[in-house]
Amino acid sequence: MINEQISASQIRLIGENGEQLGIVSRNEALAIAEGKGLDLVMMSGGTTPPVCKLLDYGKFKYDAIKKDKEIKKSQKIIETKEVRLSMTIDEHDIAYRISSATKFLKEGNKVKVSLRMKGREQAYVKKAIEVVKDFCARLDEFGTLDKEPELLGRNVFVVISPKKTK
Repeated sequence: MINEQISASQIRLIGENGEQLGIVSRNEALAIAEGKGLDLVMMSGGTTPPVCKLLDYGKFKYDAIKKDKEIKKSQKIIETKEVRLSMTIDEHDIAYRISSATKFLKEGNKVKVSLRMKGREQAYVKKAIEVVKDFCARLDEFGTLDKEPELLGRNVFVVISPKKTK
């Protein structure tokens, strides 16, 4: 809340440089703020009396938005890329998918490996899990398994996280 939006009769006032100006009435604080060409901004409304500060609200808001943008810019967003396998996948196809998964892991993304069993393949769940484990074993130097491969319906899933680089 700023300026006239503040409803408390008594407030603890802090100057624009951070110095304590003491407990003053709302009207007196508004007069001080207007005299200096600043805004009266409530910093903490949960205390008694509420804490208000003299500052340029437009500049304060601009700096807060700028700081948020800097924080977002410095964050690394981890995406999850998916690699799909099948029970009857050929060696060349596995090599191609391993190169794709390796590229994703080097970029710092997680890789979700999924294998969908069709028709009669659903009777061979152990073989499907072996195919997925073999695929993951080939990616050991680039990533680690979050947990063991699991069966959900007719799909076998596993997520591989990139290894931490020092």
